[in-house]
Amino acid sequence: MLDGASLFLDFDGTLTPIAATPDGVAVDQDLLRLLERLRERLDGRLAIVSGRSVATLRELGFSPFLLAGTHGLEFARPDGPVEAPDRPAAVDAAEAAFHAFADDKSGLLVERKSISVGLHFRGAPQWGEEAGGLAADLAARHGLQLQPGKMLFELRPGGADKGSAVHALMSRAPMKAGTPLFIGDDVTDEEGFAAAAELGGNGILVGTPRETRAGFSLEQVAAVRHYLQQGVSA
Repeated sequence: MLDGASLFLDFDGTLTPIAATPDGVAVDQDLLRLLERLRERLDGRLAIVSGRSVATLRELGFSPFLLAGTHGLEFARPDGPVEAPDRPAAVDAAEAAFHAFADDKSGLLVERKSISVGLHFRGAPQWGEEAGGLAADLAARHGLQLQPGKMLFELRPGGADKGSAVHALMSRAPMKAGTPLFIGDDVTDEEGFAAAAELGGNGILVGTPRETRAGFSLEQVAAVRHYLQQGVSA
């Protein structure tokens, strides 16, 4: 399936297991070498598309790759400048409200990103419903996009998602020379699956089966790595 593909890869839950906290993820050198070899085989047609910021992806070791961060609000070519809007004051206001909510509740975590902010409740699932209500209220009050994720509510500017990132990157070299294949695990990846299908490609859902716009599935992160390794050696 990788022959002729323009490969779009989610990060958390796809290339690495989801960690208890955002900074608990480590990217091993074997993975980076595998992706470098795969990119060479695909004539450069490999992009990381993540909810994480470009800055964080680069800190994790992905500087040499084509990147779309913050759900398609940010773009960067390998080791190039970041294309991104300015961080709006509304996100700062939402971040302050998230902190006020989380400060006296053990297990909640506020994650500041370059142009967005997330409230994680993996460590305190009992607060999930109330956190969701707060996030929805803040989104409406400040004109922000509410992006639910796995044990997470994120607030960011609107106008982009992983689907729009696929469309944008498929309009440019080198990705436009191939057929899009999007691999991801989260509900935030569904727009990526849909965009790939609209452009004549497909998606692969990683993890527990659910209703999805992906045409194929892999059961876990280890299976993704095996699949990618087969793509290099085929």
